[in-house]
This record gives sequence, structure tokens and C-alpha cells, in this order.
Amino acid sequence: MPMTTTLSRRTLLRGLGTAIALPWLEAMAPTTALAQSIVSADRQAPRRLGIVYVPNGIHMPAWSPSQVGTAFDLPELLQSLEPFRDYLTVLSGLTCDKARANGDGPGDHARAMAAFLTCMQPRKTNGADFRVGMSMDQLAAQRIGQATRLASLELGIERGQFSGDCDSGYSCVYSANLSWRTPTTPMPKEVNPKSVFERLFGAGDPNESQKSKALRLQQRKSILDLALEDAQDLKTKLGSSDQRKLEEYLSSIRDVEKRLDPGNQPPAAIGALSLPDKPPQALPEHIKLMCDLAVLAWQTDSTRIFTFALANEGSNRSYRFLGVNEGHHELSHHGQDKDKQAKIAKINHFHMQQLTYLVERLHAVKEGNDSLLDSAMLLYGSCIGDGNRHNHDELPILLLGKGGGQIQPGRHLRFKRETPLANLYLSLLDRLGVRVDRFGDSNGRLEGLS
Repeated sequence: MPMTTTLSRRTLLRGLGTAIALPWLEAMAPTTALAQSIVSADRQAPRRLGIVYVPNGIHMPAWSPSQVGTAFDLPELLQSLEPFRDYLTVLSGLTCDKARANGDGPGDHARAMAAFLTCMQPRKTNGADFRVGMSMDQLAAQRIGQATRLASLELGIERGQFSGDCDSGYSCVYSANLSWRTPTTPMPKEVNPKSVFERLFGAGDPNESQKSKALRLQQRKSILDLALEDAQDLKTKLGSSDQRKLEEYLSSIRDVEKRLDPGNQPPAAIGALSLPDKPPQALPEHIKLMCDLAVLAWQTDSTRIFTFALANEGSNRSYRFLGVNEGHHELSHHGQDKDKQAKIAKINHFHMQQLTYLVERLHAVKEGNDSLLDSAMLLYGSCIGDGNRHNHDELPILLLGKGGGQIQPGRHLRFKRETPLANLYLSLLDRLGVRVDRFGDSNGRLEGLS
């Protein structure tokens, strides 16, 4: 029986130019007053916030449950979440008024992305004088981000432009950025899994990191290989349960690292990888890699806040692997055409499958008797309801997770018309330990979540 030891939550596995944070182990406990302030007393795990955004609205007839409360049937688009019904809250009736024109004319897609997390009216400009507001994730990161190595993590699938006109006189910066550190400073999303992986597991010194990367590539070494000696030493000091958890964690890192470059592995060394400079061409694998990296970021407590845009707002990507050759945005203007609506539903279903994969992964990572999903508040939705109508009320919004016991899921909640989406954000911020009186166009807190 190995000798057990007490570990700091900030313990790292180190190798040449490598620093791998550890997952939550039984040998760990919160060590700072800040950590204690946002840890649920009975679980000793931090609460976490994740936002997943989909563009161009949803096929709402296949989305909205007809019943409210706990006895509701999951409609077609939500059925993949049936195994996680006890973690699911469907929120109907929420409105993002600041995505509406409000006198500014067309440009619903740009406004939708920019206003979703800020709940502020974007200034209509296609120049460098863009302005919207601080997003709720960045408000949270500002208050609690110092408890983790990364204050927040911004992920995406499609790159965005920071200049030019992308939507009826609105700058492209609006259509491509969910997260805003200040009203004039967007937080650009990272679309390359390699860069996210290196950010999570590379060394802190950029100069040392470049040298170590060159040496690693020359020796065909993986990031994990460089830290295995430290890992083996640590295992001798852990109990059997923590040993198993550490093995599972290291295996998940190895799996992600292998998938980042599946075609460039010497047969004698599974971990010897040269990570590609471009994201995967296959969209499903690209999204799954980003989901796995988000899970690892939470699992290691590298950050407690992430945003993930599955596409830019107004994206006209085609989904040929689903048999959908037309562009997503083009199809969203379906004009009640049944064939186009069916194709939109296919795209929506695909996105829901990706969300389900993320939820499955979060549920599989255990922290004591609970999982990452128990501590999470994972928001999924769009700032457009029906893509054909370009409406910004009756938004498709899901909340998954229990927020460390602060959310009572397993329900469909319907709110009165024109209830601000910002009211939800105030309530989620409260549960992160971030108390503010107002946010965006809020007029109160969203009641009934717990």
C-alpha cells in the first residue's frame, strides 16, 4: 500500500518545458480564502461556468417542450439529453432586447453574437470604433479568475475577422466574438486545438517553451512523456483511488494528444507527436477535441470559465457529412419551406449531439462522489430564436448541471414574455460568488432556478 500525502491543488507534473496541472484528487483540499468562498461546503469542489453558443437560431417546433415543471416530454431536438434529464433545465421565454434593431436597422446576426453575453446594444459601425459592453463571463473572470492559472478560456471553431463589414454595416468583430473583456476589447477565441493544448500543458516561460518544443520535436517526445517521471514519483505517494484517477487522467491527455496528429505517429512510440498547425478538417472531430480540452481545463482547475462558439453568427458553413449541401445561414431563411426546415433540424440535431458529448464527458469525470457536471453551470443556446424570423425573444436556452447544489434541474421553466436574458446571468453570477446589482438590461434576478 503506497504512502499517502497531502497535495496542494496547484501541484504540477513537470518535465522539460512542460507543466501539467493535476485533476482533483482525494489528497487535495482548498487552500485559499478565495477558493473557499466559491466552493460548496459539502463537496469541496469549485463551481464552474461554461457557455456554448450556436448561430442562426433553432428549428423551434422541435425544441420547445409543451409541458412545464418536472413532468415534461423532451422534444425531438433534446432527446439526446434524456440520460441527463436530472441535470437539465429548459428555460423558455427569455429575451435579449439589445440584439434587436432598436432603431439601428438590419444586422440581427452581428447584434446577436455581440449582445448574447453582454446584453448591451452594439454600436453600429464597420470601423474600428466598435463598442458593446463587458460580457458576463469576463465579469466573472475579473472577480474569480485569479483563483486559477487562466482566468477564462475562449474556444471556437471558425476564425473571425477584426475589420470589415460582415452584416449590414456592423463590423465583423461583432459576428465573431462572444466574450468581451471591456466594451471595446473582445477576447478572441482560439480555434486550433493544438494551441489550446499547448496553453494548458506547456511551460509558463514562453522562451523556455520554444526551446523545449524544438527539442521535443527533434526527439519526437510528447508533452506527457516529458512529465511521466514526475508522475510515477507522485503515484508512489498516493492512495489506490487517487492512483486510478491519475492514470485515467493521464490516459485522457494521451488520447487528446494522439488525436491532434493521428497521421504522424512513429509505430514504436504512441506518444511521440508533432502537433499540427491547423485545426482538423473534419468538423465533428474538431468540435470533440475542443470539448475534451474544455473538460481537461475544468478537470485540472486551470480555469473555471469557458466560452465555446460552435460557429460565428451568420455562418454559412455547409454540413455535407449530414447530407446538407446548402449553407446554414442560407437555410435558416427557410420561408416555411419544409425541406429547408428539415435540413435546419439536421444541423440543430448535430449540434445537440456535440453538446451531449460534452455533457457525457463532464459527467464521467468524478470529484469525490460527484462529477464535474454536478459543479457546473453549462449554458447552451442562441441569441436568435427562429432564424427565418430573426426574433430575439423566446430564445432557445438550456442550462445543464447543478451548480454545486445551487441549481435544481430536471425541469422546464417558462417565464413571462420579455423577461431579460440578463436576469439569468445575474442569478448565475450569484452562484459563482459574484454579486452585482445590475447587468446589461437586467430588471431583476431570474427566480426559480433553485
